[in-house]
Amino acid sequence: MESLYPFSSHYLELGDLNYHYLDEGTGDPVVMVHGNPSWSFYYRNLVLSLRSDYRVVVPDHIGCGFSSKPDDSAYPYTLQQRVDDLDALLESLEIRERITLVLHDWGGMIGMAYACRHPERIARLVILNTAAFHLPAGKTFPLGLKICRDTFLGTLLVRGFNAFARGAARVGCKRNPMTRELRDAYCSPYDSWKNRIATLRFVQDIPLEPEDPGYDLITEVEQGLARFINRPMVICWGEMDFVFDSQFLTEWTRRFPEAEVHAFADCGHYILEDAKDEVIPIIRDFLAAHPLAPRP
Repeated sequence: MESLYPFSSHYLELGDLNYHYLDEGTGDPVVMVHGNPSWSFYYRNLVLSLRSDYRVVVPDHIGCGFSSKPDDSAYPYTLQQRVDDLDALLESLEIRERITLVLHDWGGMIGMAYACRHPERIARLVILNTAAFHLPAGKTFPLGLKICRDTFLGTLLVRGFNAFARGAARVGCKRNPMTRELRDAYCSPYDSWKNRIATLRFVQDIPLEPEDPGYDLITEVEQGLARFINRPMVICWGEMDFVFDSQFLTEWTRRFPEAEVHAFADCGHYILEDAKDEVIPIIRDFLAAHPLAPRP
């Protein structure tokens, strides 16, 4: 694992919990927010590429990666709490300006909720197979997610057999399927029933109806997206994603018509794995093409 993930670990104490994060390099901050069922490992190659020129911060959400994995009595596992955690981390690091957000999967919702709290802090946006709005019109909630979200069978599959993390590792790359070593690395933090709690709770926390926790927060973020329309944005998208499909990409481009868009027809959800040799240079070039004003 050390050869794949050659970084020093840092921890923020959140009460009795340890919130793990990477903090690499110096310069303007690039904050990378992962989704489910991945962890900061997803961004490892992008971190290595950017840390020579930027300060790169990558948290593991509570329950994920090297962060604490508490039970429900010690942590609520809600979108609101995820945003609070990210806010607390960046406050502790005194990162309050010139932020570039890199967002994937649930990280889009968490990161854009943070951005809507502090819009003046956000300089640039990198969007990777994610959402920051409700299901697009005409989009059906995938059956596989519904089973995981709403049935005991789903709980058994996710927590008993690690089916969600293992399944995502198998189907998340289309052009370049993951090796067994990579699949095992993605799944390694989720090695027991206890340690798979976040994998399940993330799915169960997807708000579909107005009475669901988090629904109003998503509505608020969705309504606030327009304030970022003039921020430089690049979108890199695997079109064979079984959840964040072309309907989500269409919604992003409808809301941000000036965004730089790179769609990969033969790639899946884990776009930084599936097309890393193309996507990582695209992101580097995007940042170079939209430099921030010199500090006073």
